[in-house]
Amino acid sequence: MTLQQQKWLFRGAALVVLVILAIYVWQRYTAETVHDGLVSGNGRIEAVEIDVAARTPGRIDAILVEEGEFVSTGQALARMDTRSLEAQRQQAEAQLRQAGDAVTTARSQLAQRQSEKAAAEALVVQRQAELTAMQKRAKRIAELAEKGAVSAQEADDASANVESAAAALSAARAQVAATEAAIATARTRIDSARSAVEAARAAVERIQSDIDDSTLVAPRDGRVQFIVARPGEVIGAGGRVLNLVDLTDVYMTFFLPTAAAGRLAIGAEVRIVLDAAPDYVIPANISFVADVAQFTPKTVETASEREKLMFRVRARIPRELLNKYIEQVKTGLPGVAYVRLDSATPWPDHLQHNLVQ
Repeated sequence: MTLQQQKWLFRGAALVVLVILAIYVWQRYTAETVHDGLVSGNGRIEAVEIDVAARTPGRIDAILVEEGEFVSTGQALARMDTRSLEAQRQQAEAQLRQAGDAVTTARSQLAQRQSEKAAAEALVVQRQAELTAMQKRAKRIAELAEKGAVSAQEADDASANVESAAAALSAARAQVAATEAAIATARTRIDSARSAVEAARAAVERIQSDIDDSTLVAPRDGRVQFIVARPGEVIGAGGRVLNLVDLTDVYMTFFLPTAAAGRLAIGAEVRIVLDAAPDYVIPANISFVADVAQFTPKTVETASEREKLMFRVRARIPRELLNKYIEQVKTGLPGVAYVRLDSATPWPDHLQHNLVQ
C-alpha cells in the first residue's frame, strides 16, 4: 500500500468516526418524530438524592448500614463519637446545679433581710414611743421648773433625754432604709441566679441536642447509594457521611425542541423504554418543563434556527408503581421517553403492550 493510499484510508476512517459521533450526539440531544403526533427524547433514570451529614464536627464511631441496603425513615445510619459532648454535658449539668444552689442562697438572704427590716421597723415604733414619752415628761418637768417645784438641772436632763430619744429614732429609721436596700439587692441576686439557671439549662439542652444529632438517621425511606466516610475518620460540621437515594421519587430527564416542548402540558402521559428492558414500557407523567432553553445557538434569527432550541423536560414515574417494584428500581439506566403531542392520538402498539402496572 502506497503512502497516498494510507492517507486516504486514514481520512476515510476519521470520516466514519465523525459520522458515528455526529449520529450519537444527534440521538442524545435531539428528539425525533417516531410516529405522527409522537416525539421522543433520550435520557437516564434519576432519583432524588439525599446527603446524610454530621451537624457538628467530630469522629465517626460506627457506620450501621451497608451500601445498597434499603433503609426506612428514622433508622439509625451512623453514629458519631460523643465522649467529648458527654463531658461537656456533665460540666453544664454541674453548672446548672451550682446555679440552682445560688438561687436557694439568694432566697435565704432575701428572707433574712426581710426579717431584719421587720425588726428595724419594730425598733422604730419603740423609739417613737420612747421619744413621745420623753417629750411629755420634759414638758411637765419644764412647767414644774418654772414654778420652782423642781430644779433647773432636772429640766435640762429631761430635755437631753428628748434629744437622745430623737437621735435613737433617726438611727432606727436609717436601719429600716438600710434593710430595704439590702432586700432590693437580694432580689436582684435572685433574678441573676435565675438567669444563670436558665442559661445553664439551655446549655445542657443544646449539648443534649448535639448528642442526639450524633446518631444520624434516615430522613426518608431509601437505599444507601454510597458511603463517603468510614469509622475513625474526623469530619467537619456538615461533612457528608453517606448518600441516600429515594427510590419512590424517580424520574427521567430528556430534551425536546421548541415546537414539541411548547405543546406539552404538566401531567401529560409519557412512555419510557429502558435499554436494559426494551420489552417493557414504563408509564410516567410530565412533571416539569423548563422555561429557558438549555441549548441555544449564538444567534437566533430564523425559524430553522429557533427549532434548534432544546428545552429540558422531566417525566416522573408514579410513586405507587415504584413502591410495587421497589426492589427492581435502579438509577442511571439509559432509555427513551416517548410523548404524545396530542392526547387524542393513540399510542402505537409497541408502547401499549407490556405496559408495567
